[in-house]
Amino acid sequence: MREESLDFLRAEGVSAQLLDEVLAFRKYYKLEEAEAARVPVPLYPYYGREVWEEAIGALLAGEHLLLTGGKASGKNVLAEGLAAAFGRPLWDISLYVNADAASLIGTDTFRDGEVQLRKGPVLRAAECGGFGVLDEINMAKNESLAVLHAALDFRRVIDIPGYDRVQLHEATRFIGTMNYGYAGTRELNEALASRFLVIQMPVIPEADVQRLLLGKYPTLRPEYAAQFAALFDEIRKKSESGEITSRALDLRGMIAAIGMMARGLSPVRALRLGVVNKCFDSYEQTLVSDLVAARLPESLEAGRIFA
Repeated sequence: MREESLDFLRAEGVSAQLLDEVLAFRKYYKLEEAEAARVPVPLYPYYGREVWEEAIGALLAGEHLLLTGGKASGKNVLAEGLAAAFGRPLWDISLYVNADAASLIGTDTFRDGEVQLRKGPVLRAAECGGFGVLDEINMAKNESLAVLHAALDFRRVIDIPGYDRVQLHEATRFIGTMNYGYAGTRELNEALASRFLVIQMPVIPEADVQRLLLGKYPTLRPEYAAQFAALFDEIRKKSESGEITSRALDLRGMIAAIGMMARGLSPVRALRLGVVNKCFDSYEQTLVSDLVAARLPESLEAGRIFA
């Protein structure tokens, strides 16, 4: 999807002016051959013209992005798609409660008889003009993220104690993602939040879920793609209303379940593995099983849902 990504965005109706500027960006910032393999080829597209335009406009303006929203809203899919569209190498930087400055910037290591810096993902992205995805940024401790303040504001530098002061490559962008309400999350430090432009990711519409499933499995019959999309939407509504937790709201699990159906496993059994069993509470499992049963009979064979 490196070249195809722009064709996809044109088909989605994204502003031609923005896409021309993205193309100019790609031509101006040449990609080092050593980093070419890091330019992602997204497995799934993100559907949503307005979100695409907002995100592209922010990155073209030299800003960093913070994508917030509920589970299965496509934050990481969009981040990967942006790196592909801009033709930049991508570093996925998973943050967690014990993440520290050394894991982000780099640590000392002994090599060739001397102490050298083993560069972390933030530093590597900064030096080569990459896109760094700060995944679940509100899980890391605020004090460990303080090292990013100078990198994310107008200074665009990383000061490494005992080493050089590194200026960010002009093409470097950081994209943070975050969910609210997950165990281990915390309020994002105001000083850090002010360094991002924020996009509130909308819920994926039922029609776009259907498009996603048909794009992944072209032989899936449209009437069954509609059933799966409607099932996912029903699970989302029950999760939002507090009837169940968000464990079963797993689009990856549903896509994987359809993949098992393509290999012959019955739809109900596949959905049990990919969706229902994500709930560890028996009451929730029963509720989600009832939703599946209301749309797909136990006797339905996998062969019937594919053309």
